[in-house]
Amino acid sequence: MPDTVEHEIHGAPGGGADAWTGFLAAPARRGSGAGVLVLAGSSGRIEDERCRLLARQGLTALSVRWFGGPGQPPGICEVPLETFGSALARLRAEGVRRLGVLGVSKGAEAALHLSVLRPDVDAVVAVSPTSVTWANVGPGRDGSALPHRSSWSWRGEPLPFLPYDPDWAPAEPEGTPVSVLGWYERSLRTYAHRVPAAAVPVERSAAEIVLVAGGDDLMWPSLRFAEELAARRRAAGRSVRLITGPAAGHRPRLPGEGPAAASARFRYGGSAAADAALGAAAWPHVLDALHGTRPA
Repeated sequence: MPDTVEHEIHGAPGGGADAWTGFLAAPARRGSGAGVLVLAGSSGRIEDERCRLLARQGLTALSVRWFGGPGQPPGICEVPLETFGSALARLRAEGVRRLGVLGVSKGAEAALHLSVLRPDVDAVVAVSPTSVTWANVGPGRDGSALPHRSSWSWRGEPLPFLPYDPDWAPAEPEGTPVSVLGWYERSLRTYAHRVPAAAVPVERSAAEIVLVAGGDDLMWPSLRFAEELAARRRAAGRSVRLITGPAAGHRPRLPGEGPAAASARFRYGGSAAADAALGAAAWPHVLDALHGTRPA
């Protein structure tokens, strides 16, 4: 007998915040009653393998395409956070009582916002997170990527955001994979006056939060961001777990996942061994937060 049951699912076909396609995996036998929405980063892919991995741990796991599909913005530009609310409602319809969100990179950015805006989110695992809201990655519904706009909207209003410095250029030779870490670091300096308004207010979140970040991330300074998020949580008297690996890059891998595929466009940092080690260190905390259990 298979250890998981799985199927493709669809949100409302008419467009708007409910327009998404997704993949759901659940334990073949009764699970713990906990479920997790799994969000990829700017690849926009549906994370079916990660859903299967989590389902084998007793979780009902759903991953959705949240941009680039029919009825959705073509890029990460003013994406309605209500899109994820619709997916969380689908998990509820599957019998989930405890709601979690696991997001990577831009997906972690969304997950942290959801934990603030949605009091029914019980746990968030933010892998390679940011502590601020960034400008769009790609075009909005109007087909234009410029001028910069927020990545996210809520109730029809864009969230405050940080733009990207227009004068940055990569150091790598043309035609080779690039690191954009310096772009984010420079933009933080250029638009420092906008950082307070763009900060993700995790101190207001009642969810359990687990932050996972590598010190060799070459996409953006996720370790710095994770430390800022953790500091704001602690200053507000909120709990947080921060799991780090100094040699890991932007794409930590969970136990059971193979190395991330090589990229012709970007340098992500880390190594297969370091990325796997960080994922292994984070794994018990990830499962604990999503299931709502704590070690004795």
